Amino acid sequence: MPNVPDYSEQGAVLMLDELVRRAVSRGASDIHLEPKHDRLQVRLRIDGAMVEEQSVALEWSPQVVSRVKVLAKMDIAERRVPQDGTLALVPDGQRRVHLRASTFPCAQGEKVVLRLLLGGQLIPFEKLGMDPEMQVKVAEIVRRPQGFLVTSGPTGAGKTSTLYSFLKLLDTTKVNVVTLEDPVEVEIPAITQGQTHVKAGFTFANGLRAILRQDPDVILVGEMRDTETAQIALQAALTGHMVMSTLHTASTVETIVRLVDLGIEPWIVANALSAVLAQRLLRNVCQFCQEAVRLDVDLWDEDELLAPKGTKVVRPRGCAKCHGTGYRGRTGIFEVLVNDDEVGELVKSKASPRDYRTLLDKRKVPRLRKLAFQRVREGITTIDELLRVT
Repeated sequence: MPNVPDYSEQGAVLMLDELVRRAVSRGASDIHLEPKHDRLQVRLRIDGAMVEEQSVALEWSPQVVSRVKVLAKMDIAERRVPQDGTLALVPDGQRRVHLRASTFPCAQGEKVVLRLLLGGQLIPFEKLGMDPEMQVKVAEIVRRPQGFLVTSGPTGAGKTSTLYSFLKLLDTTKVNVVTLEDPVEVEIPAITQGQTHVKAGFTFANGLRAILRQDPDVILVGEMRDTETAQIALQAALTGHMVMSTLHTASTVETIVRLVDLGIEPWIVANALSAVLAQRLLRNVCQFCQEAVRLDVDLWDEDELLAPKGTKVVRPRGCAKCHGTGYRGRTGIFEVLVNDDEVGELVKSKASPRDYRTLLDKRKVPRLRKLAFQRVREGITTIDELLRVT
């Protein structure tokens, strides 16, 4: 009798376990299961980039999707609307992996994205990618008794990981740390973590008001999504709390301008703000397959020449150790603007972005592209990565 593929429920259990095990072993942050006309396409997000894996038979799709829905407590019969939930698996028999699942109805069925929530992978503050001088400056700000510290950057720039690493600098036995997140990405036993629930009315604004009645010393708000949340957070910073949050802005200058544009009184922003960080994540070029080449064009940062044509740099090739991507791991670059009287005056006068940039240039604060080029010059990353993230 010929071997018949096991498309049963047990087969789906084994298939999902194997997909998660493979994703964990490769350091992926997300698993994408995408039904096509002739196969179930599998892609992993590794170091911020999509990497295609071996597809599996289309017959697996209904069973695997159903398995995810059962574990994530979704409606298994509902295929017309998106759903989300959380689940946990022990794919290798030892380590529990927490995942956030999201389904999306599409032409060929339902696409599933699984976000791996790997709590054991908190990045130490020293490994974020800041230079020693910047580390000292930022650590001093984080440990202040009050203030407002905001990190900015696009989705996937590592903003939340940065804030988590800041929390690890605090002595949580002596301060009360409360967070409000959507969702809680990593569980930290030493602090109190809250998760918003919009359908139940537990929004960022309402949650932040409730936190202020919990006698907090340090408050982490996952994201400044609206004017009301930002106003409450900044008022809390003025009244004796250290507040940390994130904004989806491209630079330190844009972040300050956005806070004022939200309708918050400029004097409140000027007095509450401690510092703004803009960050990006650069992929590290694989040390096993990189090769040296020379630039065939000049590299500029606006009106500043960073590297002339002919400068020696590295580029990726791809090998088994980096799964053919040419990159292994990531490192952060940070542009930091610390608030002081000079910055405060610009905020109060609703200064233009050009005025802030003039001040940054005067203080010789390096911009993100220049910071990225330093990593290129050190052989840590490539020109392609520099252009991709800056």
